[in-house]
Amino acid sequence: MDASVDAATPEPAFELLAPDEQTKPLVLASPHSGNRYPAEFLAAARLDPRALRKSEDCFVDEIFAGAPTLGIPLIRALFPRAFLDVNREAYELDPEMFADPLPPYVNTRSPRVAAGLGTIARVVANGEDIYRGKLRFSEAVRRVEQCYTPYHNALRRLVEDTRARFGHAVLIDCHSMPSPGLGDRDNRRSDIVLGDCFGNSCAPAVTETAERFLRGLGYTVSRNAPYAGGYTTRHYGRPRQGIHVLQIEISRDLYMDEATLSRLPFLTVLTRHMHEMVDNIAHLPPAPLAPR
Repeated sequence: MDASVDAATPEPAFELLAPDEQTKPLVLASPHSGNRYPAEFLAAARLDPRALRKSEDCFVDEIFAGAPTLGIPLIRALFPRAFLDVNREAYELDPEMFADPLPPYVNTRSPRVAAGLGTIARVVANGEDIYRGKLRFSEAVRRVEQCYTPYHNALRRLVEDTRARFGHAVLIDCHSMPSPGLGDRDNRRSDIVLGDCFGNSCAPAVTETAERFLRGLGYTVSRNAPYAGGYTTRHYGRPRQGIHVLQIEISRDLYMDEATLSRLPFLTVLTRHMHEMVDNIAHLPPAPLAPR
């Protein structure tokens, strides 16, 4: 884990890995690979740093970091998902987590809030509570203003600038998923899940190209189950306007030891395969991706 960050010195919310010139109509995003844990967050947590990292998409930004060599920008969040989740609405919050009442505009009833995984999560991925005590709503506002808003402002600009330049834009939202428990190994779920909101967030050609390429390499691939796409996929995906979003979820046991949070040798191979998949999508003909 990166050294904890002192709240007195605000850190940038994201990093943009950009080519000298964008030559492809794609944008890549890694919203959950950040590992800069604010010191005051660690102090307020009842979990140790390793437990907090169970919600992290470790190494996903590394897997897709070659995008600029293809002429494609990659934006990656630097703050951790356990601190704030940008793949949610700005204010999806559990009122039980806060010491003061929440304003009426806060979404307190979403399925994600019910699961403890709102914009500010109540639990990490394995269901353990994060905080020792209750938060103030002002803390939620601070995190949204310092992390959520800058990230989405930058992502929106990338997508809109890409569409303006090429006539359409494809955003690939990059994630990882925990592997099944040891008892499920003989009946494991897919290696990779492609989420396109059941065909609503991108043209069929995008999902079909990714699926065909990955299956050709021997990966087991499913669509929309158990992940159809989060806020980013639903919010930005507007195929009729020439903006296409595909969410990709990669099973962590392909490339990392989930107990020690260390790389496995296959990470190098997976990185090459993801690079090639992105390049395949980048070379789709423009006709099926143009606004309709």
